[in-house]
Amino acid sequence: MLLLEGTFPYVSGGVSSWVNQIIRGFPDLSFGICFIGARSDDYGEPKYALPENVVHMERHFMLEEHDLPPKRRSKGNQKAFTTVRTFHESLRSGASVTTLNAFMNEIVPQLPEGRHLDASEFLYSKQAWECIAEEYERHCTDPSFIDYFWTVRMMHMPVWKLQQIAQDLPPTRCYHSVSTGYAGFLGALLKHQTGRPLTLSEHGIYTKERRIDLFQSTWIHDSRGVFEKDATQAPYLRELWIRFFEALGKICYEASDHIVALYEANRLRQVADGAPAERTLNIANGIDLRRIEKLRALRPPSPPPVLCLIGRVVPIKDIKTFIRAMRTVVNQLPDAQGWIAGPEDEDPAYAAECRSIAANLGLTENVKFLGFQNIADILPKVGLIVLSSISEALPLVLLEGFAAGVPCVATDVGSCRQLVYGLDEKDKALGAAGEVVGIAEPEEFAHAAIRLLCDKARWHASQAAAIARVERYYTHDIMFGKYRAIYNLMLTHPPAAVAPTRRGCPHSNG
Repeated sequence: MLLLEGTFPYVSGGVSSWVNQIIRGFPDLSFGICFIGARSDDYGEPKYALPENVVHMERHFMLEEHDLPPKRRSKGNQKAFTTVRTFHESLRSGASVTTLNAFMNEIVPQLPEGRHLDASEFLYSKQAWECIAEEYERHCTDPSFIDYFWTVRMMHMPVWKLQQIAQDLPPTRCYHSVSTGYAGFLGALLKHQTGRPLTLSEHGIYTKERRIDLFQSTWIHDSRGVFEKDATQAPYLRELWIRFFEALGKICYEASDHIVALYEANRLRQVADGAPAERTLNIANGIDLRRIEKLRALRPPSPPPVLCLIGRVVPIKDIKTFIRAMRTVVNQLPDAQGWIAGPEDEDPAYAAECRSIAANLGLTENVKFLGFQNIADILPKVGLIVLSSISEALPLVLLEGFAAGVPCVATDVGSCRQLVYGLDEKDKALGAAGEVVGIAEPEEFAHAAIRLLCDKARWHASQAAAIARVERYYTHDIMFGKYRAIYNLMLTHPPAAVAPTRRGCPHSNG
């Protein structure tokens, strides 16, 4: 059972593309999908057709109106809420995995309806009120108790929805979550309830990405007056949300049998964030080399003056920096084209701002918004794959470009430096597959692109390095082989005392 948050099959590219690869890469296995999103309005029709070996599909939305239990008076169970208080303190103090596991074993059985920590007890009991008030008085630096109270309630209500999902999910031999967050917490609940194995694969570090999102958000209220604010401190409620997602991450790490990172820097970050080092490992993304290498024969002998950014038009991709860089590129190469190949429907307001910047810079003839494109149609026509993101993991788009013989210019995020320049001495000896530049530096970005496009020998050397690196380290065969080993371990786990697996309809809703 794949536990997916905000990705496949409703969002294209990136992690969704990887999930699609994984399912299709193991046609002998049957997969279920449990999709978790924020609100149903955030997602349209699926971007991917479900492979035939997906035998169950359900979707759930965490931030829509919940079916609240009827109001009832309750004193609450003092012992249960004392355990909750101690659990929160343990998370604050960086408790060990063993300690967190003990608390989860005690708390999880109390979450179902009718138990001491069910949704009714959280919403209406005197003990819950006293617990929230006590935490506010001890820790909160925001003056508004009202804001704190409703933030805590909104933050925690998905826990009971996830508990219900875990309880109703068809029996499964093993679980694979592709992030921490809500999907990872669901995986932890399932592990504690069923005893079945759980693997976690993190492409980016979820808590880092949520931190970026939360610092950019405008919906979190700051009730401090002008004389109460410290410019060096984020609003308390913003920090509270960040700590909440960090706690979900620690709980998922505690429950996971295998914790996969895409590259070494992220594995070390997982360990620093609480992942047991002995359970962590690296499995790099891989691409279908045999499919993409055929595109090399379609490429012209000289680099076309086309810079192509393949990705969603959203702030984390920093499309604006690429557009501003194109102004400098066009100043020196008037015929240069900047293609933006990706959907614009995820953040229409941001997409409109990007189009406005291109128009204001006089680039309407040079910067083209192409929407979603088949990479086989565009890779033979471009001189450089560009990536201007402020956060990435190990981007498949660079690997696909490399396989087609297209060098890159990329910002210094995630594993981009490793992909461009190599990881160890043997890898570095292959040469540079392009250039890495600073984040949000349009001039540096532009000049790196100009150097590659205007120096044919250098461009061909980068092309050769790109091809050699992807062929040696980043293929489907390598990636699938490593995941096959993990899946085999999980599938040979002694069966738990559960009913036989129920094969659901691929389009059923939970």
